Amino acid sequence: MTARFDAIGLVVSDMAASVAFYRRLGFAFPDGAEEQPHTEAGLPGGLRLMFDTEETVRSFLPEWQPPAGGGRASLALRCDGPEEVDALYGELVGSGCHGELKPWDAFWGQRYAVVHDPDGNGVDLYAPLATAAE
Repeated sequence: MTARFDAIGLVVSDMAASVAFYRRLGFAFPDGAEEQPHTEAGLPGGLRLMFDTEETVRSFLPEWQPPAGGGRASLALRCDGPEEVDALYGELVGSGCHGELKPWDAFWGQRYAVVHDPDGNGVDLYAPLATAAE
């Protein structure tokens, strides 16, 4: 028997807000997902991004509490280019999302920014910077 990586699961406090946020980033949640206690979006390579409401988790783990001090998970999304990092960051922050780190040219060779999803989880936006050889 061999376990294999299959899904990323996040507990969300507001399913509708989380589905809307991640749809804006291109995740294809099914119609009506915002009203469900559990939903999934397929990812490249067969992986899934799964959301469960806090109530769903408490239905089988009544003592569950969200972590103190913000999210402990982050997702990283590769953008097509540095301009997309800036545009997507601006769109998300302009719609009310928390911008944790404004876009900048990181020393490791990426245009890089961080926003928070509705539950405070980090979402890294990045794209490789053009090299001098290009």
